[in-house]
Amino acid sequence: MPVPEDLTADPSYRAAVIDLLGVLAYGELMAFERLASDVSMSPTIDDKVHLAAMADAEYRHFRRLRDRLADLGVDPAEAMEPFRAPLEQFHAMTAPSDWLEGLVKAYVGDGIAMDFYREIAQFLDPQTRDLVMEVCEDLGQSAFAVDRVRAAIAEDPRVAGRLALWGRRLVGEALSQAQHVAAERDALSDLLMGGADGQVDLAGVGRMLGRLTDEHSRRMQALGLSA
Repeated sequence: MPVPEDLTADPSYRAAVIDLLGVLAYGELMAFERLASDVSMSPTIDDKVHLAAMADAEYRHFRRLRDRLADLGVDPAEAMEPFRAPLEQFHAMTAPSDWLEGLVKAYVGDGIAMDFYREIAQFLDPQTRDLVMEVCEDLGQSAFAVDRVRAAIAEDPRVAGRLALWGRRLVGEALSQAQHVAAERDALSDLLMGGADGQVDLAGVGRMLGRLTDEHSRRMQALGLSA
């Protein structure tokens, strides 16, 4: 579908962009809060330092999104508010019980969410697309999580089964949450479905879900877990 070059030219597209930046901004704010909290569970000083650096980077991403919303003449808090309840519910339902579950959530759960937003980015104008891709950038959590989880499995192979079940639960909850958010916001749903021009690309949505599932399987394998 054609991508508007000017956000003011298409009110529906502008609304979709504001929704997307709003959900990303609140997601980054929660990621900062969660990582900062997980620092207390870190078993070593090096782990604390690494997580603290990741939390700082998440907050910088949040500020970039907040500032862009302000540039668009939107109150960032108002743009984030519709997504507060569903995102908080997701994180409440997937609260890790220990350090390893927190790492798997940061890698697998956040990873599939970032994949979802990258998929949406293909329908965006260049400026918005570049910003979305920037805030979806890996902050080092992939290598960090893989290293620590694999080391834990090598030390005690029994944890692999528990973490594999946890990873499957995370992907199910993440996909359900993404679908719920999109369904609740008409402009965002139209953008995702390719429906802004009146044509819903169901085949394209199916391929997207397939890519999300494939990436999830790749991440689980990287951790040494069965998908």
